[in-house]
Amino acid sequence: MRLLLTSAGIANASIHDALVDLLGKPIAESHALCIPTAAYGHPQGTPVGAWRFISGQSALPMCELGWKSVGVLELTALPSIGEERWVPWVREADVLLVNGGDALYLCHWMRQSGLADLLPSLSETVWAGLSAGSMVMTPHIGEDFVEWKSPSGDDSTLGVVDFSIFPHLDHELLPENTMAEAEKWAAGIPNRAYAIDDETAIKVIDGHVEVVSEGHWKLFTP
Repeated sequence: MRLLLTSAGIANASIHDALVDLLGKPIAESHALCIPTAAYGHPQGTPVGAWRFISGQSALPMCELGWKSVGVLELTALPSIGEERWVPWVREADVLLVNGGDALYLCHWMRQSGLADLLPSLSETVWAGLSAGSMVMTPHIGEDFVEWKSPSGDDSTLGVVDFSIFPHLDHELLPENTMAEAEKWAAGIPNRAYAIDDETAIKVIDGHVEVVSEGHWKLFTP
């Protein structure tokens, strides 16, 4: 997969250009599936928030970018309808737009639905994650971000990439998300980790990592 791991969606021109580069064609010619699932697992998640993401009415640009088409892929529904129906939908999409919320809840349903097993075969598909939708691709999220308790009982996620992410760095509505707190968080992470603000994203192609930023960020190494 080609990954665009954001803190707050397609927040600026640099992140927008990175998305178009990953797609290899204009957004207006690209088909998207949006995944709202993570929102339902977070204590602050609401049905209204999920609707805003799907309808392109949130403050975090993802679904409203002018896609040729946008569909909804709700992971909790997939086990009940069979892979023969939903796998073709995923394979036909150019990009998966993955909402924020709770990364462990999202990880659980990616595994339960079978989407996690499908990822290695989606070599040309773009994964555009927002907050938890980005963190789910990492090996660990860190205890600070554990809200929903996973069956594994720990903070492990999919490990598609070899680094972790601390999103929303220095956000005005999240006074606890300081660089000092990010440093404490990183000290408990066994792998390298990035703290990124809402103007920053991480682009990954074939294991090559590039930070795309109009804001500020920091890499922590163990």
